[in-house]
Amino acid sequence: MEIEDVDLLVVGGGKAGKTLAMDLARAGRTVAMIERSMIGGTCINVACIPTKTLINSGRVLDTIRRAGEFGISGAEDPRMDLTLLRHRKEDVVETMVKGQFSAFTGSGMDFIQGEAKFTGPRTVEVTLNDGGVRTLRGTDVVLNLGTEPLLPPIDGLAESGAQTSNTLLELESLPESIIILGGGYVGCEFADLLNTIGVKVTIVQGGGQLLAREDKDIAAAIEQNFTDAGITLRLGARAQSIARAADGTVTLTLSSGDTVTADDILVAVGRKPMTEGINLEAAGVERDDRGFIRVDQYLHTTADGVWAAGDAAGTAQFTHASYDDYRVLQTNLAAKAGTGQPRSTAGRLIPYSVFTTPELGRVGLGEQQARDAGHNVRIAKMPVTAIPRARTVGHLEGAWKAVIDRDTNKILGAALLGTEASETIAVVQMAMLAGLEYTAVRDAILTHPTMAEGLTLLFTPAYLED
Repeated sequence: MEIEDVDLLVVGGGKAGKTLAMDLARAGRTVAMIERSMIGGTCINVACIPTKTLINSGRVLDTIRRAGEFGISGAEDPRMDLTLLRHRKEDVVETMVKGQFSAFTGSGMDFIQGEAKFTGPRTVEVTLNDGGVRTLRGTDVVLNLGTEPLLPPIDGLAESGAQTSNTLLELESLPESIIILGGGYVGCEFADLLNTIGVKVTIVQGGGQLLAREDKDIAAAIEQNFTDAGITLRLGARAQSIARAADGTVTLTLSSGDTVTADDILVAVGRKPMTEGINLEAAGVERDDRGFIRVDQYLHTTADGVWAAGDAAGTAQFTHASYDDYRVLQTNLAAKAGTGQPRSTAGRLIPYSVFTTPELGRVGLGEQQARDAGHNVRIAKMPVTAIPRARTVGHLEGAWKAVIDRDTNKILGAALLGTEASETIAVVQMAMLAGLEYTAVRDAILTHPTMAEGLTLLFTPAYLED
């Protein structure tokens, strides 16, 4: 079969790969991008966009329920209509997918829908979705394979018909109760949403706290919010087996011997790379013991001319991190061609948010991480009730915490738990990127009343430890 040669061959159309493919195609390079199923990648189809659309609907419902607090009458007995909710989610996703397809074809790239498998160095055979086979070879190849929900080796899980973050988005009816196995970002966001729309939720978490990466006090505040909202927490409880009964209910047996029963179960214990079945060995691309592609700080794999980006390359599993991988690759491909200097992924400051209610916005080091790294730490901590904007919008839950290097006065990190934290955390990130001392943020003139203005309070003596 004839081999088609291109300047750039991208396997997988996630954020990094698709952006790079369009960028180089518009610049006149010959580019082919292969995607087997999700046009636009995981984020648009089954992750960030649909889940945050649903979460926003849940927040609207919660606001309507509280209408009386805001001086509004006539909003009695609001409820979620699952059909309308699913229609809104699908409309948002479909609109963005159509936009992506138009952008792909409009860029001048060769957008190929099919299953790729390596047959040799930088060469893939593609079984096309609409029939037929093509063989392509790239001068450079970018792997942007993504991840999928991990199903751990729990007795009975495979037979239980357990939900994942993908399948839960397609439910046509809501269970009255659900067990969420896993208390990480995905588990917490779904727990908050499902509880808001009327599902009785129990979170089973093997570790001793929710959100294992967070400081204990931040995790404890989230746990208290969940408990106050009616979510049951089973922390330090490890799953031993899962069984679905004839009536459809699911029973989770814990290592302690205790059991938890509900109408359904969502498994949210992490994600695994989609690196199986593509025959990376034929390309000379090595994986680690968890299946992630081995890359260096420039995102180059163990094979000459083959690069990797995004989740499957071990990048932090956030779309914005994958987008920065695109920028790294764009720079490094140019440097390979003799233009400019290479760019490294080392030392990147990657923020993230957990879209519970209230939100958690996080950047840099937590308190324990900073102490473990040897910093002389100083803590600023403040309740959200101190921020005027929080009172005007009626969301007083949460606390803000910042970690400061006592020797340099530089901000090492922050965890903002409160309304609009996903937006406000960017202000802290910009200050950190600029290398500002915390006093520069404290003394800045920020718009009143905004949540960001709260940072001028957080760093005052009233909330800063001696």
